[in-house]
Amino acid sequence: MDGTLIGLVAFGAVLGLLALRVPIAFALASIATIGTFVIFAFRTGAFAPERAIRPTSSLVFSNSFDLIHSYDLSMIPLFVALGHIAYRAEITTKIYHAARVWLAGVPGGVAMASVVGCGGFSAITGSSIACASTMGRICTPEMLSVGYDKRLATASVAAGGTLGSLIPPSVLFIIYGIFTETSISALFLAGILPGLVSLLGFLLVIYIWVKRDPAAAPAFTGTITMGERGRAALEAWPAVLLFVIIVGGIYGGIFTATEAAAVCVSAAVLIGFVQRKLSLRDIWESLRETCIQTTSIFLIAAGAKIFVAFIALTGVAPDIVEAVTAAELSPVLLLAAIALIYLALGMFLDPIGIMVLTLPLMIPLIETYGWDLIWFGVVVIKLLEIGLITPPVGLNVFVIAGVVGRDVPIDRIFSGIARFLSVDVLVLILIMAVPALSLLIPTSM
Repeated sequence: MDGTLIGLVAFGAVLGLLALRVPIAFALASIATIGTFVIFAFRTGAFAPERAIRPTSSLVFSNSFDLIHSYDLSMIPLFVALGHIAYRAEITTKIYHAARVWLAGVPGGVAMASVVGCGGFSAITGSSIACASTMGRICTPEMLSVGYDKRLATASVAAGGTLGSLIPPSVLFIIYGIFTETSISALFLAGILPGLVSLLGFLLVIYIWVKRDPAAAPAFTGTITMGERGRAALEAWPAVLLFVIIVGGIYGGIFTATEAAAVCVSAAVLIGFVQRKLSLRDIWESLRETCIQTTSIFLIAAGAKIFVAFIALTGVAPDIVEAVTAAELSPVLLLAAIALIYLALGMFLDPIGIMVLTLPLMIPLIETYGWDLIWFGVVVIKLLEIGLITPPVGLNVFVIAGVVGRDVPIDRIFSGIARFLSVDVLVLILIMAVPALSLLIPTSM
């Protein structure tokens, strides 16, 4: 049978199952298993199912086993655990409180502090949805209580939450690095400057929004002394320390990304106990939630690994590369087409699902055009970041909607998101046009 046809049908079947709300892990694994069985059963021309059982089971079990036993994958539960422990030890919330004090007199200061807090939370946890959920519970009610425009109060946190995808450590970067066999440490460093540019862009949106509509954010009427600012900054030292361990340790060659994660988990636990912010029950709850989240991610990764092996078996990727090469698309046109595909998928699917579904086809194209896989990884993560706040299914928007309940209709949140989306698109174009923005820090290691 035609392997390319089977591969294309398999992609359509996976999308169909996802439309029926089948979990991405089971959709990928089931279609890949069935497709592999069909290929081997018809390998001799006639249908011979008895000849397909052993090679099919070998492909399914060996690929999933190899992935789960990957050393690099071990950093996912470590960083997830770090996020939960740091939150319970009040390490992440101190960043927001420090920003809240320092930006109090700036127009839209609480909203800006929320974005900065999201950036700081992202620099420890690596999860955009966890960032939006946690910071949404802390920041959004406070902004609403002091009279902030509902669109500004919710959209700023939903957009700020996406920074968890780009600012290291990032779970998406880890998965991308594993599936493309690129350096995860280099990917982490590559996301720093684009992440900071995105953060500054969000702050600029808030500033312009409030300048044009002062009623959107009531001005701060109190007074804050330099002593209060100093104390607030000093209280945030644990978060700064953890970020320095991750970025400084990786950049200086002291730690690998996995080692940095392990050291940070140990440091967060120690800080939490010393400051009496952490109990044994907090540790237990953190580990419990880590196991739940990690299991979900590992199931998706295992299903994706099986699907990648199946796609390689069909030969659909080389055929697509050959077709694109024959079409003589310019690099700009191809990059625009890739961006449109990711943006379209981002309207309906979750980031991990999009990445594991598309990488088997995208990476051969990227290698054919001679593009840098580290730079392309930043482009992909930025596109997935945009998808988190793109209607009709912006996951971060729905997370914030769950936090505020009926107080703010979801269409109001999306109407506020439009301004942040415009900045995201500009940053995306900048990342595409200036690869040095992503590659400057990794190449200077």
